[in-house]
Amino acid sequence: MQVIGVVGFPASGKGEFSRIAKEMNIPVVNMGDVVRKAVTDAGLTLNDKNMGEMSRCLRQGMGMDALAKLSVPLIEDELEHSKTVLVDGIRGDSEVLYFQNSFKNFNLIAVDCPFETRLERLKARGRSDDSANSSVEGLKARDDRERGWGLEAAIGMAEYVISNEGTMEEFEAAVKKLIKEIQRKPVDNA
Repeated sequence: MQVIGVVGFPASGKGEFSRIAKEMNIPVVNMGDVVRKAVTDAGLTLNDKNMGEMSRCLRQGMGMDALAKLSVPLIEDELEHSKTVLVDGIRGDSEVLYFQNSFKNFNLIAVDCPFETRLERLKARGRSDDSANSSVEGLKARDDRERGWGLEAAIGMAEYVISNEGTMEEFEAAVKKLIKEIQRKPVDNA
């Protein structure tokens, strides 16, 4: 079994990476979905402010690896019927460490994309939790918030880095190649 984690700044291409993995019949556990569920379960409006506040509250109450802790059971469920599972939405080094301690065959991939390209993509994708971030100031604020969770340290822990500056076709080909490479790695069952 292989668990593949994807890390990167907002709108770097993590969602596209996940879409490609799904097309390869790899189940995806999205850590953002854990936060979205907590926001809606609390009866709050789904927006960037509430997503950020809920993430902060979960981390404050359960530790900086809170979202990883909440995601591990979902990953384990997927591993019951799949040899590879992708985890999207890692935001900090504490989460990476938690996954590394939970899964012997954990592989971390950083998606790299320039700020200007990410800003253009945020404006284009139209997700409800992105509306406050589609300006230069908004994206910088979100980047700073996620840096505070250890995002840059998590990116620095990645075994693989994939660039998302070219065309969608180039990115898709690179993602498929990298996933296949990871799937061919020997599995540590010890």
